[in-house]
Amino acid sequence: MNPEIKDLIEVSRYYGQDKAYVIAGGGNTSFKNEKHLWIKASGINLGNIDKNGFCVLDRAKLNDIPNQQFSSDPVQREEEVKNSLMNSRVDPDSGLRPSVETSLHNLFSSRYVVHTHSTLVNGLMCSNQAEQKTREIFGEEVLFVPYSDPGYILFKIIAEKIAEYNQKFGHDPQIVLIQNHGIFVAADTTDEIKGIYAGVETKLKSTFETFPESEELSVSEKMAEVLPAVRMLLSDEKLKVATAFNSSWISGFITNKQKFDEWLARPYNPDQMVYCLSEYLFIENEGTSKEIIAEAQTKIEAFRNRRGFMPKIIFIQNEGVIAAEDSAVSVGYLKDMVNDFCRIAKLTENFGGPHPLTPSQVEFIENWEVENYRKKVSLGGKALGRLENKTVIVTGAAQGFGAGIAEILFSEGANIVVADLNEEKGKEFAGKLNEKGTKNRAYFLPVNVAEAASVESMVQQTVLHFGGLDVMISNAGILHAGSLDEMDPKTFELITKVNYTGYFLCAKYAQKVMKVQHRYKPGYYMDIIQINSKSGLKGSNKNFAYAGGKFGGIGLTQSFALELIPFHIKVNSICPGNFFDGPLWGDPERGLFVQYLEAGKVPGAKTISDVKAFYEGQVPAGRGCTPEDVTKAIFYVIDQQYETGQAVPVTGGQNMLR
Repeated sequence: MNPEIKDLIEVSRYYGQDKAYVIAGGGNTSFKNEKHLWIKASGINLGNIDKNGFCVLDRAKLNDIPNQQFSSDPVQREEEVKNSLMNSRVDPDSGLRPSVETSLHNLFSSRYVVHTHSTLVNGLMCSNQAEQKTREIFGEEVLFVPYSDPGYILFKIIAEKIAEYNQKFGHDPQIVLIQNHGIFVAADTTDEIKGIYAGVETKLKSTFETFPESEELSVSEKMAEVLPAVRMLLSDEKLKVATAFNSSWISGFITNKQKFDEWLARPYNPDQMVYCLSEYLFIENEGTSKEIIAEAQTKIEAFRNRRGFMPKIIFIQNEGVIAAEDSAVSVGYLKDMVNDFCRIAKLTENFGGPHPLTPSQVEFIENWEVENYRKKVSLGGKALGRLENKTVIVTGAAQGFGAGIAEILFSEGANIVVADLNEEKGKEFAGKLNEKGTKNRAYFLPVNVAEAASVESMVQQTVLHFGGLDVMISNAGILHAGSLDEMDPKTFELITKVNYTGYFLCAKYAQKVMKVQHRYKPGYYMDIIQINSKSGLKGSNKNFAYAGGKFGGIGLTQSFALELIPFHIKVNSICPGNFFDGPLWGDPERGLFVQYLEAGKVPGAKTISDVKAFYEGQVPAGRGCTPEDVTKAIFYVIDQQYETGQAVPVTGGQNMLR
């Protein structure tokens, strides 16, 4: 790889990973020499782009595009321009589609061009005094371009203005500011690019007496009650992911309908529309959660009847925002976008107030195939699986059996809450899952399943992050072996509290959310699953505290199942055999092999190997249980709709139902 492309990748990631400049598939970067132009392909994310994310074009063919005759019909014209750009590719087999802004990048004589939708810049560009304040702040250093529909017409306007600038100053502009759009910076090195951007930012910030800082605000319990219902109301053909949030940028604009209509009812730039749509709901009701849900239901239905699709953004008066989309990644982009356009709105207060897009400008973007394509690509990722968009809590998921289960469920498209006491390992594991590049997400939450407040908080935070709860897997457990003579009451109570009471608490707080979801989507099935044990099916010598809690867990399962099936909540236990390869058994200091050896549970055993061989010999299948074995049973209980209250053995034939 030549050094220029390395620099292009570095500067692309530098700005692409900063949400103050680029969100989702927005922004664009390029490098050119005499023959070729490398430009970020449409929809590719700048934050993690590599050499394969750049489309390479023949500059001779690009230079010929302005000489071609295109249709006067806007739709046909943009299609013809797109085809001309596609025909300029050096490697058509790459499948990459050049950005619609390719010809703009080709206009600059400088080797590098970095185009972003900087929030700070757009605070000026989306204001009523954009042109006037640009002149005051930057003088003639920059080229200001009034808004035009993006695509070929904008290219022609900028080409003409660059030519005029060049004639006046004898060189191309290094900075181009486009009303309601963003900024282009051109230079011969990436260090110069960064220096120019820093200078622009410094000059803009100098216009503020005090620059407003961002602060994320907590949302109320009311939002946690509203969100699962709204998620179900928005989940028509496909289950949605949703989130609720608020910030210092948002809160001032949602105090009443008049304020909202004045500042946020119309979009500020094309990127906002591409991801968030051009229209948002505002719920004026400040009553109970049920009253807010009722108004949301009415307005959602009216929106769908009017527009033919569901809204994505719902502002709730003095509470915050609900964003819903087809994947967790998409919802993350929506949250970033909403915060971004609210920041833009706030910044425009310093430049004469907001100047949003006009209805005709909005209509062009809504019907423009190019932006629809960019969104489709940027929201892509690996295909999801059989649990697509289901939100699943797995307690005790930071390591061992729980982590194995969580990873397999994640691979099938579930959004996983890694819930555990071990914060370090839990965050590390969730991060590992998120590195896979899929559209679903993992999220760590600390929890002590033996404490009611901790479990309740875990469920509430899950709802606020992913929109609801579809599967609760109560997996966290502890085991201390010992005879009646050895077991002290304190240890017995701890084991019972984690293994038995912990399951009760998980079921108690999960079913509350699930009942709300059932109320607003009655045909939808949900699951509470306890990871029990073969020790819940048959007594365990010198392991009575653990076995007793597991026996009791099956009693809870059967009782919960009878109570909750009217709400389409299935409750089942999975009873695995021994997971010999995990830390529960294999930990060299406190693993069960060590405990059982010390407790003399295996007659004649002198080493850990003796204990392991003894237990493997008791399994007809000849081996221990694995997370893959257990997850197949989990898939079964989730997939079927006619079975509840069961204790499903996964023991290699060691325990059989009768």
